[in-house]
Amino acid sequence: MITQAEVDVPRTTGPTIARWQLARELRTLRETADLAHAQVADVLGCSDWKIYKIESGDVGVGRADLLVMLDKYGVTDERVRGTLLDLQKQGKERGWWAKFGQLPAPYSMYIGLESAATEVKNFELAAIPGLLQTEDYARALLTTQRIVPDAALIEKRVQVRIARQACLTEEPHLNLWTILDEGALRRRVGGKTVMKNQLDHLIEASKLPNVTVQVLPFAEGGHPGTLGSIAILDFPDDVHSPVAYVESFAGDAYMEKEDDLRRANMVFTHMHAAALSETKSVEFIAAVARELA
Repeated sequence: MITQAEVDVPRTTGPTIARWQLARELRTLRETADLAHAQVADVLGCSDWKIYKIESGDVGVGRADLLVMLDKYGVTDERVRGTLLDLQKQGKERGWWAKFGQLPAPYSMYIGLESAATEVKNFELAAIPGLLQTEDYARALLTTQRIVPDAALIEKRVQVRIARQACLTEEPHLNLWTILDEGALRRRVGGKTVMKNQLDHLIEASKLPNVTVQVLPFAEGGHPGTLGSIAILDFPDDVHSPVAYVESFAGDAYMEKEDDLRRANMVFTHMHAAALSETKSVEFIAAVARELA
């Protein structure tokens, strides 16, 4: 539970982390007060579902509702109330991505987490990770995925994806460690030219001191990553605990429980051990790129 009056967020990047922090504190306060969701909902005059959404960080909470909740939970410490009200204010701010218009809530949430993270470790099974994509590759990928309904929206998504990449070159730098299955390099998204340029870009990106790229070749056979892609986001200890993220057609999943994170890190460690070294990975990518020349 928060006991300090200040909460430091490393970047002014939007509402996601503040909203998650507030959600965690409100859930703890409700449980400490031994109140059910229905009892809180009754005081606010809303549905139980809204309380669940607030406590999961999916939606923000208004200042007036927060004050009612704090009174109901018996929170009288002015420092704690002030901290939670500050988090509420931050949680209502617009993220930098708002200038691109309305984005799907799960995507906005991930961008917010990514923007506030200090390190992202990810494994990609079938595609180059968004932070390392070229515009043409991103456009071709979004078009063939058929998730975005029209060309205008695809273009907006492409621009958001490129804007996200600023975290790799602007202070404070995000540390990115990505492991790519060979299939992500071999799949000719957008055709030979687009893919050749993408692989060249990947090689250039790997030269950044905060970017690590490894390749897991087909020759290694089966591996835990065959179940799908995964990202593990780390934050400063006083901001948020690590989060593992898995995306699928069934929906996005954020895992924060200790056991889930232990399994996610174990999987990543196994793939790191099986993957080529950084130097050999770059050589491998260059060899695949030459095949497309």
